[in-house]
Amino acid sequence: MYGVLNNFVALTGGAFGGNRGVRPVPPEKGVFPLDHFHECDLEKKYYLACLKSTRFQSEKCRQFSKKYLECRMERNLMAKQDISELGFRNEDVENVAPDINYKVDSPASGLKDDK
Repeated sequence: MYGVLNNFVALTGGAFGGNRGVRPVPPEKGVFPLDHFHECDLEKKYYLACLKSTRFQSEKCRQFSKKYLECRMERNLMAKQDISELGFRNEDVENVAPDINYKVDSPASGLKDDK
């Protein structure tokens, strides 16, 4: 019995899983650095608040998603490219105001005070 189990562990890539022979595939768009300095937190907060207030209907929050991606591109947190290449068109964007009082569960969820 133990011999079969040992063979199974060896064939599946080790005791902790993971196939050692398969090479990882890079993401299609390349590197997407983290926002360590929280430069786009406000845009992220509005997008997440919109998602929660619309019961996660992302199509209703496209303008906030667009603003977030534009913020990341402006601050070199992602490669700059035409917004239409990311699936946005002018007529796609609806005017939905997010409920910014909706609790967003993240450590950087508070609005920044400009004092």
